[in-house]
Amino acid sequence: MAKKSWIARNERKKRTVEKFTELRMKLKKEKDYIGLSQLPRDASPTRLVNRCAITGRRRAFLRRFRLSRISFRELASAGMIPGVTKSSW
Repeated sequence: MAKKSWIARNERKKRTVEKFTELRMKLKKEKDYIGLSQLPRDASPTRLVNRCAITGRRRAFLRRFRLSRISFRELASAGMIPGVTKSSW
């Protein structure tokens, strides 16, 4: 489980990105790079980190399921993810 402070920080970054999205698009269209540089750093969407919805882990993140590999394996083995079966050959 990730530290709650890291998860909270990422949520705060999400809110900041959403708040400045329209302004960033407008400034980019006008090619106003000085105005862009005056926005907060966390307004950039590249500063967001994909995190597991259950544990908050950021490494080994599966985008399709929004889970880390560990959570995915546990849920898939338990049959909790529809359409996912353990492969055998």
